[in-house]
Amino acid sequence: MHNLNAAPPSLTADVLIVGFGPVGKLLAIQLGRRGHAVVVVDRQRAGYPLPRAVTHCSDFARILQSAGLAPDAIPEITQPYDDMYVWRNGEGRTLVEVDWSGRGESGWYNTYFFHQPSLETALDEVVAGLPTVRVMRGWEAVQMSQDAGSGVTVAIRSADGGERLDVAARWVVGADGANSQIRRWAGIGWHDEGYFYDWLVVDVKPSPRLGFPHVAAQSCDIRRPSTMVPGGPGRRRWEFMRLPHETKDALNRTEKAWELLAPYGITPDNSELERHSVYTFQAGWATRWREGRVLLAGDAAHLMPPFAGQGLGAGFRDVMNLGWKLDAVLRGLAGEPLLDTYGPERLPHVVAFVRFSMELGKVICISDPEEAAARDARMIADWAAGMKPPAPPRPRLGPGVHTGSAGGHLARQGRVRIDGGAPGRFDDVFGGPGALIARSAASLAGLPGEVRSSLKDVGVDTVALSGPDVPGVTVIEDLDEVYVTWLDELAADVVLVRPDFYLYGAGGGGAAAELAAGFLTRLGAPASVAVG
Repeated sequence: MHNLNAAPPSLTADVLIVGFGPVGKLLAIQLGRRGHAVVVVDRQRAGYPLPRAVTHCSDFARILQSAGLAPDAIPEITQPYDDMYVWRNGEGRTLVEVDWSGRGESGWYNTYFFHQPSLETALDEVVAGLPTVRVMRGWEAVQMSQDAGSGVTVAIRSADGGERLDVAARWVVGADGANSQIRRWAGIGWHDEGYFYDWLVVDVKPSPRLGFPHVAAQSCDIRRPSTMVPGGPGRRRWEFMRLPHETKDALNRTEKAWELLAPYGITPDNSELERHSVYTFQAGWATRWREGRVLLAGDAAHLMPPFAGQGLGAGFRDVMNLGWKLDAVLRGLAGEPLLDTYGPERLPHVVAFVRFSMELGKVICISDPEEAAARDARMIADWAAGMKPPAPPRPRLGPGVHTGSAGGHLARQGRVRIDGGAPGRFDDVFGGPGALIARSAASLAGLPGEVRSSLKDVGVDTVALSGPDVPGVTVIEDLDEVYVTWLDELAADVVLVRPDFYLYGAGGGGAAAELAAGFLTRLGAPASVAVG
């Protein structure tokens, strides 16, 4: 990582990323690994050292895998949670048990708990190995102007105000958080859901001798709604709602944190209080995610309360969607209108999680006794009757680069092997998820070589689950029958998976050429290649 605080009078870049939080880091990795010149600026001289996000899901784990940080390679940072998430009322009666166990379609556990500062350090180390990425900490963006035909110029200033220079970039990505200056300069509006709740967030390192159980629980006690979850290996997270009669300042005191932790057996004698802070949970999103050559990602594009544990995950999904599209545009493999699909695809997806998080919050954040009694009676009756709790949404992407009823849904990942070699997860074996996958190589035999080459250029391999031998087609062994089962469920013989884990489309044995041509055409590829 070329983290140079002394800078030349001006800089140029393919992409300027404003903000070096986890979203900015991941985008720098995705673009830097593809060889693009990236400059990242962040007004903070150092990363934020304390925990924020603590949980992630299966497709988040697959995204980490894409960055070389698969969960099983960083057990000191993230650990699976293969158990129930229990909600109880103030009397200790179970309201619902949410099943957080098992593995998801991405090939990883459905639920993990992690330590964000350690994850960010690991991301920093990956960025450090990318020679085309320049990170400038302690530099703040102070002005922006864009020329629709050539790019964007952003003036940046050193933290001490002693230096100023311009960065000329073909594209700028604002990953600068909820109060995004880039969003404001671009004139992009904000939709506010009018959701505001204050919660005290407390992170603790219990002594190992305490043997605190690896459990996740939600207390819907009107006397103090609270959340208790793991906080990554060796850590715990508590969240306590501010009650109507309290002030933020009264709640955000060290003595108050210890007082609220005491019923759980957590004391200064057996635990370290890493931090406590009052956050105002909010919900909203940017009304559009592109303005000319300026794009938004992460909290600059959306905010949600933490009850579904999807805030950072949504930002990482932004990066995966935007990264492969920016790469294709920068390399001349796609037209700039491809970037017009970024916001329309991501926004409906993220709104589904925002509103699901809000609905969970409406159940949790009740302080009125009568309203809480009605909630408890309803939920206890539903649980006794065997009714399953509401599952997290599984939204498809909004309108964009996908087709048919299967398109826009998350693709699966299984273990595969090639020619009797070592088994591995698909993305590791092929260097990414993008693939045109057929039951039989015979379905791909008629695919012109230039089409296979064009697919390969944008990160889409040509793969079959069985022979015959066809030039340019890799036959894999589907070790756990993940792909056979998936194709059966889709009633399909061929699927095209995009480089961001999402499905472009599916079809019968004769659909390979049509899927490939349609995909390349949607990218704006040359017509002669797109139609074969």
